[in-house]
Amino acid sequence: MEQATTWQAALRKLRAIILDCQLNEELKWGVPCYTFNDANIVLIHTFKEYCAILFFKGSLLKDEEGVLIQQTKNVQAGRQIRFTSASQVDEMQAVVKAYVQEAVAVEKAGLSVEFKETADFDMPEEFQARLDDSPQLQEAFEALTPGRQRAYLLHFAEAKQSKTRTARVEKCVPHILAGKGLKD
Repeated sequence: MEQATTWQAALRKLRAIILDCQLNEELKWGVPCYTFNDANIVLIHTFKEYCAILFFKGSLLKDEEGVLIQQTKNVQAGRQIRFTSASQVDEMQAVVKAYVQEAVAVEKAGLSVEFKETADFDMPEEFQARLDDSPQLQEAFEALTPGRQRAYLLHFAEAKQSKTRTARVEKCVPHILAGKGLKD
């Protein structure tokens, strides 16, 4: 948190609120992460325009205050509460605490998010054609973890033009054949 350049006051306040909920603080992915019985509950992270807390199973929270944000349409479980000032954290202290407590209750209840299967994601025709032409590529793609498969499918499908999708597929083929994910 000391390394953050813009959101220090808000981060300190968020940290105090979360620690008051009796969670364990760890450093994961380079950011403060708060756990209950070794399960990730919430983390604090920063962006240029805001700082936020991210609930790992946020989609399971009731969100009675209407403050949870789904970062992108492809995020299935996580939800954020965003802050643009330390005073906003002060104003929302009770809400933040209630949401953290609800997130702990979700974990205690053993609830889990039902993730879409990889087969539920769109298969761009350009990639399907490449898979059809190469049994070796098909086998390598199927050997990837479901998360890596989804990352590739989303990456390919984001492109609006067929030419761009084809270029992305061709660029990624060597990585897939090497058993690597999109960001590996």
